[in-house]
Amino acid sequence: MNEAPPTGRPVELRHLRAFLAVADELNITRAAARLRLTQPAVSRTLAALERHLGVRLVDRSTHHLALTPDGVAFRDKAAAAVAAFDEALDSGRLRTWPLRLGHAWSAFGPYTTPLLRAWQELHPGTPLELLRIDDRTAGLTRGEVDAALLRGPVDAPGLVAEVLFTEVRVAAVTADGPLARRGSLALADLADGPVVLNTVSGTTTVDLWPPRARPAATVTVGNTDDWLTAIAAGRGSGVSTASTATLHPHTGVAYVPLDDAPGVPVLLARRDAPGHPALPELAALAREIVARGATR
Repeated sequence: MNEAPPTGRPVELRHLRAFLAVADELNITRAAARLRLTQPAVSRTLAALERHLGVRLVDRSTHHLALTPDGVAFRDKAAAAVAAFDEALDSGRLRTWPLRLGHAWSAFGPYTTPLLRAWQELHPGTPLELLRIDDRTAGLTRGEVDAALLRGPVDAPGLVAEVLFTEVRVAAVTADGPLARRGSLALADLADGPVVLNTVSGTTTVDLWPPRARPAATVTVGNTDDWLTAIAAGRGSGVSTASTATLHPHTGVAYVPLDDAPGVPVLLARRDAPGHPALPELAALAREIVARGATR
């Protein structure tokens, strides 16, 4: 719902921090405690931000706060702005400007170590920080990283991505279960029992199966570690990419080739805006390493 027109008073960092605290907590009391402010102060700050933007960011019509569609859209922009401000004032990074590369799991697959080693050799003055962030865009939309290695299509506005290579899918099953003894599996073999889905950062959904052959039940988790633990405990099977089998071995999980699942594209993504000056060099090096690996 539109509010009054924006006022001439500028938005300050405190307005964004207050909104982000409310967006995270969805509770004014907890947001105020997190910011070490009073509840009225947080409410006034949030209201001032809404007046300036001319939109309502938070729906206060029920007992439980919720972000409006405008609030959801503004959250990532506010988080990116705050992250950029904090990064600029980090005294420990004034002499060097690290290039932060996010990933949700499995990084650059088999090319991870070659990329890190080559970057260190070619760009010793620009540290490449590889950060695992359990988020569908690995922190990219929130401004926590400069670029991200992502898997599968990513439907997030304001991002630019290129496909670097495609990974085959594998099944992840309980190591001492009957499916672990098979030489290969099909999606239908997994659908007979529960399937474990990482709904926060994973790429597998029930849409991977045909409509009439979808899993009988699903178990949802929020990250790769919990996904592996659930499968090892016998709560269900899972589907991932070949690099997961290499980079995330687990004594309780067996990885088995999956015959009828499409491959997963591995993307290098960045925000569609001016960013770290070394991003073109990172993209060029990533392409070169993949091309080098393909010729071996």
